[in-house]
This record gives sequence, C-alpha cells and structure tokens, in this order.
Amino acid sequence: MAHWVTIWRAAQLVGVPRGALQQRVRAGEIELNEGLVSTDALLALYPRVRLEESGLLERVVQIRDEAFGRRLRERVLPSQEVLAQRLFRQSQELADVQRHLQRYHALVLSLRERLRGLDAEAGGSDPRFTEVLRQLNDGLARALATEPVDVLDVMDDLLKVMSAQVTVRPSGHQFTVEGHDSLLQAGMKAGLKLNYGCGNGSCGMCKVRVTSGQVARCMPSDYPLSENEKAQGYVLACAHTAASSELTLETLEAGGPEDIPVQTIVTSVRAVRALAKGTMLLHLQTPRSHRLRFLAGQWLTLGLAAGDDTHAMHPIASCPCDDRNLLFYIARRDDDALAVRLFGGGLKAGDSVTVHGPLGRFVLDETPLPLVFAACDLGFAPVKSLLEHALSLDAAPSMALFWLATRPDGHFMANQCRAWSEALDTFEYSAFTHEDAAIGAGQMATAMRADLFGIDSAFYVAGPAAFVEALCADLLAAGVPQAQIRSEVVP
Repeated sequence: MAHWVTIWRAAQLVGVPRGALQQRVRAGEIELNEGLVSTDALLALYPRVRLEESGLLERVVQIRDEAFGRRLRERVLPSQEVLAQRLFRQSQELADVQRHLQRYHALVLSLRERLRGLDAEAGGSDPRFTEVLRQLNDGLARALATEPVDVLDVMDDLLKVMSAQVTVRPSGHQFTVEGHDSLLQAGMKAGLKLNYGCGNGSCGMCKVRVTSGQVARCMPSDYPLSENEKAQGYVLACAHTAASSELTLETLEAGGPEDIPVQTIVTSVRAVRALAKGTMLLHLQTPRSHRLRFLAGQWLTLGLAAGDDTHAMHPIASCPCDDRNLLFYIARRDDDALAVRLFGGGLKAGDSVTVHGPLGRFVLDETPLPLVFAACDLGFAPVKSLLEHALSLDAAPSMALFWLATRPDGHFMANQCRAWSEALDTFEYSAFTHEDAAIGAGQMATAMRADLFGIDSAFYVAGPAAFVEALCADLLAAGVPQAQIRSEVVP
C-alpha cells in the first residue's frame, strides 16, 4: 500500500536535494496528492534506494567507538525525554492501527459467517453467495499474508522518532529538528528567516504558536508568557524543541532586509588568520546573550573600541545559520583603516570590535530556478554567505560558482570550493584568473554561455564595479531577464 509523505520528507528518504524533487514535480515525473508524494512513485524513480545508501542506517546502528557514538547521540539523536515522548506517540499510533485492524478483521469474519448462514438457508444453490464467500476468503488470505516491507515506510517511521518535521504557517516553509536543537536553532540551520532576538529565552521575540503537535522545553527561559498566550499555545522557539514527529507552528518570517532591525553589538575577536598574501580572515563572535540577526549577503560596519574612530564597512562572509560567529575577508588596502590596523598586527584575539547593521539588499530570493553565483576577488565574501544559505535551504535544483581572481593568490578559499564540488552532485565550481576584471568577466560569460545559458537561472554577481558592469551586460545581452540578476559592488 502506498505511503504518503511531504516533499521535504521524501527528499530525506531518497537522499536527494529537495529542489531536485520539486523540479521533477514541475516536469510531471512526480504527481502530488494534496502536496504529498507517494512512496510507490519515489521507489519507481529511485529503485535502488536502500537503508545503507541513504545513510540513515548509519545514524542508528550500534557504534563500537564510544567517542564517536557519543557525538552521534549529541548531534543526531534527541534527548532521552524527547525521544521517549516521540516513541510514546509512535506507540499510540501503532496501537490505534492495531485496534482498527482487529476490528476490521472481526467484522470480516462475522460477515463471512453470516454469508455462510444465508447460503445454508438458501440450500447452497445460489452461486452469488459462493462467489462472495470466495472473494472474502481470498481477500482475507492476502491481508494476512506476509509481504515484503516497503523500505521507504520503514525509513519514514524511523525518521519520525529520530527527527521531527516542522511546518511554518502561513509561509508553508518546512524544516527538520534533529539532535538537541531547539526549534529556533533548527529553523535557522534550515535557512528560515525566523524572528528572534537574544536566543537565550530573555527577550520573547521568538514567540511562536503551536497549532498542531507537541513541544518539550529544552532550555530554561526568563521571559514570562501570559496565561492567555499559554492558553493559545504560544512558546519560545529558542527554549523548546519538537516532542512529536510532526509539528505545525504559526509565526511571521522576515520577508526581506526591511524586516531586519539595525543592531549595534560589541563583539570579540575570536581569530585572525592569513588566507593569502593580501587577504586576512577576521573571525568575530557575539555574546551569547546578544546575537546578530542578518540575511545572507548583507554588510556590517566594523569599529574598534570607544574613542577610536577606526571603522570600515565589509560584507559578511558567513551564513546566518551561525549567528554568533561572523566571518570577514579583509584585503590589504591603504584606504581601509581597519585593514591597515589588522595587517599591522594591531588587532588580535580577545580585542573588542563593535558591529553595526546589517545593511544591503544583495540577498537570496525565493525561487525554484537553478542558482548561479559569480564573484571576483573579495566579491566572494557575500557570495559565500549566499551560497551557504542556499545550501541550508536545500531548495535549488542546482548551483554553480564562478570565481575570478585578478591576482595569483586571489582564490584564497579554493579548497573549500573544490570540497563543495566533490561532495555535492548538484554543485559545480569554476575558477578564472585575469589581471583585468572586465576581460575576466567576458571569459566567465563565455563559459556560462557554454554551460548554463540554455537553463533559466537566477544570477548573483559580486565584485569590483568593472567586473559587475561587464558581466551583467553580457547576461542581459544573452537574454537573461533583469529580474533574475542581482548584483553587488565589492571594491
């Protein structure tokens, strides 16, 4: 019998990006029934799906290495309390199914005996009774027969215990809660733009309303919900996790940069490291009680201690899913006071840096199209943030990264890009080098035309003005609609 699951769960079961399944739905290869996918249809498209291949079995198999087993429990499995609640509700569902089956079985047996009695009263001469009795006996035999178990059904039941699927209304976005993550942490890891402030249960900005399913407290909180809010099902997303396998929350999400408030936070320098001869990594960390809320691709103004007017604007190179750790790529430049201080050794681990923002509108749009990212030199910083956000969303059918460097050591994160390309079947990476940014943009456009211009894609372009202007002009000339191009000038 077919089992019906959501697109999100289906992608987990067969081990493919959610965007790949959505693309097959649009192509007519998968038929939806009220937004759900049949496991029969999945097995028809992915006949080689096995527990071993999905990686799911590795999550629950007994591990002899105690240290690895401990990490597995901490990161993948929920707490004992949550696990017990999910198992209890799964057992309730199983008990309900068994009770219904027993009643149907008793009903069929009673109906069979009644038909036999009617057949006897008729003297056994009516062939219709004989035919109906034969159908009942055959059907009962098929129902009681042992048949192969649908592997996707088993995997789905297992996932319901190990993880929870959360649907957010009214947006319809979905995400999975795994391990000891709170609802807020899991939503952010999935790339959702949920509303929050402190992240530690003090401000109340992450209030959500539970409309279906159950939650469990996973962290103490100081913010007091009113009795009326509690009665309506409101909880703090940062202090609760999913206790049932399926959960529906009601909350508003940020629609764009205008919904993200400007914040000023004093951070501390976590690390300073040379990435190349002329490029440094600056790693800042916010306090636990005051995290930065931002969108991928945005900028911050960085300033030093009070009384020091050293400040500069730089794009964030990290994903919003890790809102405490902020990464920046700083180039050696005489007109950037912060860069001069950084390369001169005047900024070290433990120093305070004030961040103000976020600023900018170079953010990821919700689109079913393949994503193409194009960067030149330090334009890689906001592009990396967008790319990591897109990977968290897992909604793009495919992604491609084109990176132009105008100096020999310009591909300072090439190993990371190659690792993405090797690990992800739907990700491609191409590196270019040319001293002239505009000429390099032309070479990049030629490569794109050969690989991608036959596909309707969304393009994100960042780098020096000459690069951005040249590549955007080539894209428009090739017929890419203006609405499908976002650009950002990064000196």
